[in-house]
Formats: sequence, C-alpha cells, structure tokens
Amino acid sequence: MRIISIFLLSLLLFSCNPRTTGSLPTTDQLPKVDAEANLQKLGINLPKPSSPVANYVNAVRTGNLIFLAGKGPLKDDGTYITGKVGKDLNERQGYEAARLVGINQLAALKAEIGDLNKVKRIVKVLGMVNCTDNFTNQPEVVNGFSDLMVAVFGERGKHARSAVGMSSLPRNIAVEVELIVEVE
Repeated sequence: MRIISIFLLSLLLFSCNPRTTGSLPTTDQLPKVDAEANLQKLGINLPKPSSPVANYVNAVRTGNLIFLAGKGPLKDDGTYITGKVGKDLNERQGYEAARLVGINQLAALKAEIGDLNKVKRIVKVLGMVNCTDNFTNQPEVVNGFSDLMVAVFGERGKHARSAVGMSSLPRNIAVEVELIVEVE
C-alpha cells in the first residue's frame, strides 16, 4: 500500500510540475511582431500566389484557422526547384527550396487575409521532402521553411511540425509544405 501511495504522490507531483506538463505560453502571451516589416528587413518581396492546378483552393478559413494547401518551390521564372534531395540536390539546396516554399506560402496567406500582421500563430506544418531512400535529414531540409517562419513572425512563427521523406512529389518538386495558421 505504501508503494502505491508513493507512486500516486509522485505521479501527482510530476503532473503538476510546469516543466514536465509541456505547458507553453499561450498565443496571447507571445510578443507581437511586425511581420510585414520583417519581410522588408529580410529583402523578401512576396510574389503573386500561384493558382491551384486542380479542383482545390489555396486556403480555407474555418473560424480563426487558415488551412493552406501544399505548395512547392516555385521560382520567379515560373519553374520549380525539382529533383530528389540526396541525389539531384544536396541538403543545403533542399533547405533553400523549403525556404522558397515558405515565401510562396506567405504570399498565399497574405492574399487570403490581406495583412500578415493578422497572424496570431503558425500552428502546424507538414513538410514533405522528395528524397532518396537513404536520405534521413528531412528535418534539416524543412528547417528552411521553419526558420523563415520564425524570422518573419518571431515566437509566433514557432510551430508543431512533421518533416517526412517521400518517394516522389507532384511534378518532381523537391519540397512541398502545407500549414495551419491561427489569425485574428
């Protein structure tokens, strides 16, 4: 009985410790930043968002959440960065492709909400890397996207994320990212 009591007390103490509960600041506790000014400081001019190539839309809003469809690394000349990371592209080139996807997603988001300063939080990111079977650094590639979100939105740009490898992506694009954003 004493062992059970000690176990239950330990469990109670463990669950009450804020360092072990995973409690993070709420969105409202995070410092506000000027995302539009940060884009200028970074020298980023957002392109016109690309139009969907099938029967879907770039973004869907439900309540205060925006769900953005997957985008790829579309360059200013209308072509994509293509190829497999680990074969045609190295990790750094994959990182840059993911960063470019971030710029394209910001353009689609701005077209949807009008002003990036309305973003309360980047909530969830799914990064897909077109890579060889033996390439295992997908997180380092998708950091190109994540690092840009933090550079633009500060702490509000930190997000939950999955970074996965794919045997192929549409049109052989190197990276595709979809995301969920909380807005005002």
